[in-house]
Amino acid sequence: MKVLVTGSSGFLGQYVVAELLRQGHEVIAVGRSLEKLRTLPWGEHPAVKFLELDLIDKYLLIAALRDVDAVIHLAAAKAGTFDIQYRDTVEITKILIEAMISTQVLRLVAVSSFSVFDYLHIPERDLVNEESRLETNPENRDNYAQTKLIQEKLCQSFSQSGGGQVTILRPGIVYGRNNFWNARLGIQLRGNFWIGIGTDAQLPLTYVENCASAIVVALTTQESIGKTINIVDSELPTQELYIKKLISKSKLKPYIFSIKWNLMCIISEIIFKISQAFFQGHLKVPSFLVPANFHARFKPLKYSNSYAQKILSWQPKYSLDMALDRSLSNLNLLEIADLSTTTFPL
Repeated sequence: MKVLVTGSSGFLGQYVVAELLRQGHEVIAVGRSLEKLRTLPWGEHPAVKFLELDLIDKYLLIAALRDVDAVIHLAAAKAGTFDIQYRDTVEITKILIEAMISTQVLRLVAVSSFSVFDYLHIPERDLVNEESRLETNPENRDNYAQTKLIQEKLCQSFSQSGGGQVTILRPGIVYGRNNFWNARLGIQLRGNFWIGIGTDAQLPLTYVENCASAIVVALTTQESIGKTINIVDSELPTQELYIKKLISKSKLKPYIFSIKWNLMCIISEIIFKISQAFFQGHLKVPSFLVPANFHARFKPLKYSNSYAQKILSWQPKYSLDMALDRSLSNLNLLEIADLSTTTFPL
């Protein structure tokens, strides 16, 4: 199968391309910098072609899709103003779908995010799964959550009325080499100083190799078409356990001052209400203290990959300990993906 991968130079994208190659697929790796694409670990593989492309360019995208069998869409903006994130998440998805319809490339695996759930109204300690409530007041959330919600709707519309054979995957927190710390662990003040919010919240982690494997399995599994699937690992750790394991296996020595979840929840509510009542919302409150965002980052909840296992017949290959050991080893991406001695069809 020939697969076009957007966002292929990103953290997850590099592993998705490696997994596709490992399974014998041909890849068109799309990115904004040809120089960066060529310097990636699989940059000299004969089964990879590179395409320097801003996805906002519909006509170049149509040309790129000719003779392609499927698309894995990873590209999205994770930071910036709303306009920037709207352009680089929503607009490019809209144009990609239009180009796919024009070229009759209908198979799409679109990678979304756990940010789309309505965490403020999901009860504490509840199970978050594919049936959980989606955000109904996106204006109260950050730009990333707002644009990922719109992106999901575009992909669902393509599936329901545009003829698309669409699978939407929602990875949890993707972690791995040089990507260990995440927003659910707390707030980084400066350097190694952190404020931890709670200690016993389960982390919806997915090791980058496990996640890449799930994406490629979804691409080749007929039963996944028309489905939206959450992707997390099995046996998920608490915040405290994850940090302990990470510190024990690495040279990281963070200084963490922990505040109980319930206490910090009350503080965020008070600060937000004061801002609304006395300053009509003009007092700039840090984004994480807005209740909807605060609950999204820190509320203690539970997560499951049972639906992914059922639909994809997929099991995460690497446990937390194995994932940390691999991420902290001297193996490069080619060795991790077993690509060094593999021959690929041209």
